[in-house]
Amino acid sequence: MFNLPRLNIGKVSLLLAILTWLSLLFVDITRIFQFVNGMAPSMSPEISYTLEILFFILVYVFYNDSLQKNENTDFLNMIWRGASTGLLALIVAFGVNMFYKMLGETRLAQDPLLSNFFYHVIFALVSIFLISNALLWRHLILYQKTKKVVQQWQAFEVLLLVSMFFVYINGNVMDYSFLFGLVFLGIFSATLSINLKWIPYLTFKEKWKSILFLSIIIASTSYLLLELLSYSDSDIAFVNLTDSLFLMGLSTFVFLYALSSFLVTLFNLPTSSVFEQKLVEAINFQRLSQSIKPGQDENQVLDILVDSSMSASYADAGWLEMVESGNEKQILHERFIDAQIRTEITELIERTKPFSDFSWSDSDNLSKKYLGKLRHPIYQSAFIVPLVVNQQTIGRLILAKEVKDGFNKEMVNIITTFVGQACISVENYRLLSDAIRTERYKEELKIAQRVQRSLLPRVLHHDETFDICGFSQAADEVGGDYYETKELDKGQYAIIIGDVSGKGTSAAFNMSQMKGIFHSLVQTNPNPTEFIEKANVALGRCLEKNHFITTTYCHLDTNRKEIRYCRAGHCPTLYYNAKSENAEYLSSDGLGLGILRNSQYGRYIHESSIGYGPGDIFLMYTDGIIEAKNKMGVEFGYERLKSVLKDSHRLAAAEIQQYIISQVFDFVGETGIPDDDFTMMVIKFHS
Repeated sequence: MFNLPRLNIGKVSLLLAILTWLSLLFVDITRIFQFVNGMAPSMSPEISYTLEILFFILVYVFYNDSLQKNENTDFLNMIWRGASTGLLALIVAFGVNMFYKMLGETRLAQDPLLSNFFYHVIFALVSIFLISNALLWRHLILYQKTKKVVQQWQAFEVLLLVSMFFVYINGNVMDYSFLFGLVFLGIFSATLSINLKWIPYLTFKEKWKSILFLSIIIASTSYLLLELLSYSDSDIAFVNLTDSLFLMGLSTFVFLYALSSFLVTLFNLPTSSVFEQKLVEAINFQRLSQSIKPGQDENQVLDILVDSSMSASYADAGWLEMVESGNEKQILHERFIDAQIRTEITELIERTKPFSDFSWSDSDNLSKKYLGKLRHPIYQSAFIVPLVVNQQTIGRLILAKEVKDGFNKEMVNIITTFVGQACISVENYRLLSDAIRTERYKEELKIAQRVQRSLLPRVLHHDETFDICGFSQAADEVGGDYYETKELDKGQYAIIIGDVSGKGTSAAFNMSQMKGIFHSLVQTNPNPTEFIEKANVALGRCLEKNHFITTTYCHLDTNRKEIRYCRAGHCPTLYYNAKSENAEYLSSDGLGLGILRNSQYGRYIHESSIGYGPGDIFLMYTDGIIEAKNKMGVEFGYERLKSVLKDSHRLAAAEIQQYIISQVFDFVGETGIPDDDFTMMVIKFHS
């Protein structure tokens, strides 16, 4: 038997669309020929209307197939596709107008065949632009879709289909019925235009680009709409194609959604919605990490897990299935689903790939996620996340949605993080319940140490004009000190050092929050004052009331040989001037992050700057250095640190760091016990 080649819907629909357009052009040119030669018309307007509708449908099929093949295209590329199509249509339409202006009153300008040809070209380009953009908007509207939004879009598509055939009733004449239909489509378009859940996931740079692309789409839609209206009373066409209710309704929809997206994106620039969402996720993460305490049971963390996961994924139903003693399974924390439907879905899951691959005895379940479609009359997609403790699967979280492909990548990552933290919390409780306090503590510390090591940078950013090195040692097994750098632009660097109040794992978790805030804020290249103020707002939402963080944030500019810095309750930076051979502490007022959590905080922050030269040294450190005590209870102190830096100023940055640390440990002595974390960063300038 011969295998027939697979039909390429996109290519076939494109070819048919071109042939349909040529047929439409031929029919209208035939009318012109008959009119010029005084012949009776042999083709009714309905032939043109039929070809017009067929052309719309074929263009829709072509672009719909193209989008399905490239469904993983990011938002910015999708908007650019719409903008580039509009730009092409805009250029051609503008070029045609300029061409006729150049012709003036010549005979060629009055030629009906040429005019009719350009009329059909504009009609085709406008149709392609509007239909392709409508399909792009559909993809954006249905991002993180719900059943209600899907139903609204399906109803809108039906209305657009009906509007295509409206031409058989009124013949593309703008009467009262036409205006009523246009107003109705406009109201529906405005309702759909509020679905903008994709915008928060754009970065600051992507938002600026999307504003530019949306501006092009708005301008293109406006100009092309006016171009369509200009043909209303024109004698170019014997059968009017452009006053179509479908095209006018589609223009309204494309314009309203582009305008709504433009305004929301513009107003989202000052405060990043992504950052706010990540803070909410961090707070939920913290709630899970702190939900298990001695004397409480694990139901609390599991209840928070279900609520947080359903909120993050917009799930329509969910429940937890846990394994009890004797391998009996128990259903816990059901949400928005009754026992009968839950049983139906469970049975369906057991025989549907990839859910049927789930095994309770699989020791590798920790790295697996089960996501796919369901053939159920109500719920169309599901997501299963195993709960694994001590390499044993103790349960699974099942989430269901009423739409197909309801769980996207961001949802999956967030829920997996929640489940991972919930498993850690459940593990901690079970260890406490079994009175294995020592073993639980060791396991916690190993996890925290790995987390902390991963949070501290392996490489500090710098160029050939300066050297930089960092050192950190926790007083306990884990600590709360933090330092990092970030290259903002050529010759410009962000440098931060911080000290979290408290010790142990809670300090380490707060340190991770500080790292996330640093990476989020430096993307906008803020000045030191802006960074400190925004970091205070962010930390005020997630730190406990009795916790705070001290920090010093610097902006190093090697082009201007200048350092701008802002201190938030942190130890003053020690600066060695090679020219004067003197060291001094750079003090500026500042209040720790999270101490004052209102708009008055900015009054307590002051930004300073200092120029530097070759051989100068910039020493940033935490209070564990100066408060280190020897066996007599005497602190290492500020003056001793200044003296040690002067003694070692001729060494390289890494050698200066080693020398200072060795002096601190020599001072503390073998019997001395560090009271706090030791952390420092040494920057030495070459030019």
